[in-house]
Amino acid sequence: MAAQGNRKNRQFKIEPFKHPVKMDPKYGEKTWKVLEDAIHEINNHNASGLSFEELYRNAYNMVINKFGDQLYSGLEETIIKHLQFIETKVEAAQGESFLRELKLRWDHHNKSMQMIRDILMYMDRIYVKHQNKVPVHQLGLDKWRDVVVRNKKVRERLLTTLLDLVQKERTGEVIDRALMRSITMMLMDLGPVVYVEDFEKHFLAKASEFYQAEAQCYIGSSDCPDYLKKAEKRLGEEIERVVNYLDPSSEAHITKVVENELIGKQMRALVEMDNSGLVVLLEQAQYEDLARMYSLFKRLDEGLNMIRTIMGEHLKSAGSALVQDPESTKDPVDFVHRLLAMKDKYDRIIAVSFNNDKTFQNVLNHSFESFINLSQRSPEYISLFMDDKLRKGLKGMSEDDIEGVLDKVMMLFRYLQEKDVFEKYYKQHLAKRLLSGRTTSDDAERSLLVKLKTECGYQFTSKLESMFTDIKTSRDTMMDFKAQDAAASTSASADLDLSVQVLTTGSWPTQTAPKCTLPREVDEACTRFKDFYLSTHSGRKLSWQTNMGNADIKMQWGDKKHELNVSTYHMCILLLFNEADRHSYQDILTATAIPAGDLKRALQSLALVKGRNVLKKEPMGKDISETDVFSFNEEFHNKLYKIKIATVSAQKESEPEKLETRHKVEEDRKPQIEAAIVRIMKSRRILDHNSIVTEVTRQLAPRFLPNPAVIKKRIESLLEREFLERDATDRKLYRYLA
Repeated sequence: MAAQGNRKNRQFKIEPFKHPVKMDPKYGEKTWKVLEDAIHEINNHNASGLSFEELYRNAYNMVINKFGDQLYSGLEETIIKHLQFIETKVEAAQGESFLRELKLRWDHHNKSMQMIRDILMYMDRIYVKHQNKVPVHQLGLDKWRDVVVRNKKVRERLLTTLLDLVQKERTGEVIDRALMRSITMMLMDLGPVVYVEDFEKHFLAKASEFYQAEAQCYIGSSDCPDYLKKAEKRLGEEIERVVNYLDPSSEAHITKVVENELIGKQMRALVEMDNSGLVVLLEQAQYEDLARMYSLFKRLDEGLNMIRTIMGEHLKSAGSALVQDPESTKDPVDFVHRLLAMKDKYDRIIAVSFNNDKTFQNVLNHSFESFINLSQRSPEYISLFMDDKLRKGLKGMSEDDIEGVLDKVMMLFRYLQEKDVFEKYYKQHLAKRLLSGRTTSDDAERSLLVKLKTECGYQFTSKLESMFTDIKTSRDTMMDFKAQDAAASTSASADLDLSVQVLTTGSWPTQTAPKCTLPREVDEACTRFKDFYLSTHSGRKLSWQTNMGNADIKMQWGDKKHELNVSTYHMCILLLFNEADRHSYQDILTATAIPAGDLKRALQSLALVKGRNVLKKEPMGKDISETDVFSFNEEFHNKLYKIKIATVSAQKESEPEKLETRHKVEEDRKPQIEAAIVRIMKSRRILDHNSIVTEVTRQLAPRFLPNPAVIKKRIESLLEREFLERDATDRKLYRYLA
């Protein structure tokens, strides 16, 4: 135990080396001389006989023996001396060999510096890092930059040579792209700043001068499409140039120069160019040229905005000319066809040429809304177009095609600001289709109704849906009536087949019409139906709308037979000729009690329409006068057995009828405006006049745009009826009275 304790207390002492090794005072110089000679051999391409391991060890020893400063400064001096020699060789090269000599010397320098870096790797890791020196490889780059590339003569000559080669390529000559790429990559290897300062900024300035001159040449000798093709070609060439021998960072800069000089400074001149500018391209639907313009102008901040502005102005101008041209508005169906054709044309331009750009679609929509509402006839004409399609225009079309037509019409409907006016006309036209059974497709009618309901809500279509319900209910009612009437039928009524449509007052566009004098057998049948209907529907009242009815009449004289489809007024007139061969205008007026205007139109269609003239008028003439006499036309001829005789009337409303419809619409708007005011005031309690006008306009905009003057009158009416009151202290404020 004692022996173990002594070993624990024993201590060992390390003493200094008593015989220090003395280093050769000239060790640093001798070692550096070895390394210097090796570096010279490497630069002279004689490195095959060198021992890189021995050279690495020498460099390592110099660093650990505190000769790092001498090693680093010696290296720097050696590189500079060698590069000064290289610079003279490069400078001496003439013509095209200048760049090749520079590239060759650069490649050799890079290879030499890689070998030197390998030998001095330990110095790079230890000495350079601790002393914050430039690493060996970077030192080689920096010295190449300062001694060779930025030598005044070499620098100027290099820039001039590069720019001349680019200029030659722009003018169609073939150049050595691989050599160009090697030189530009050398500049980038020396640092992005060197590439930019020594080449790129001068390259861009020269490009700007070149394209500025070229733009002036192009604009004076080319039309717009050709100019755009040339600009697109030049832009592609510059991008290709970047790919082939410039740094990728140059692409954005050079394309900006080309865009600015060839497009930006010439945009206004291009779009307004006579006979080939934007408006002409739009009118001629030059899809490819428009797509090129869109693609090029999109590169500039205000480019697309300029196209949008000019397109919008052109659309408004062309659309206004269309809706205000008396010739184009003579035929409502053709008028809407033209609108749809115009919309289809510009929809296709936006889809094909403008990449379905939503901002251009917005311009198109805004322009259409602007000019369609310039004409008060637009709601009526769109309704007439729908009427034409639903009566005859959809025959033979597939369901998808029908949906396509309806969608296009709904697109125009959305542009209307006076949708309530459209509703008025649509209701009239729908009523005629339903009552005459002239609709092409019930499914199409229902589909359009669903679209209107989706667009405007239930309130807009509630009465229209009620019209369809009345037609269905009337069919069921007539089945019951005919079953009852058949049991009590007489020989007088055996040849008469009565069909009655019972219409709900308020849902249909009926008006109080003077009751004409019906033929005796028809009047008796109507009386029987009335008795039947009132017996099953107590408390109701029937009012005959003879102006809305129609009849099928069988006509026979000699061996000729025809079946005529006519209006109720036509029927009343024609049946008079069973009793006498000739009747004067006054006789017919007295016997039928048909209103004078309606009677004249009915007689026109019976006597003056070729192929439908079952009556003869004396004297002959184009107009009906009160002194005319009418007789049955024994010479009437038509190849068809069934003949439809329509009342002669304008398809669109006459001016008085239009004013009457407009008056009805204005009257219908009054309660809607008042209801909106009351809703707003009930919610807000207190509001000033301008706020009420703004809010009422916003709420009613989906149906119509109310006139501020009309809103003011409705407010005054509500004040009189004590729905509202003026504020006691501020007369501009209104208060809601509960």
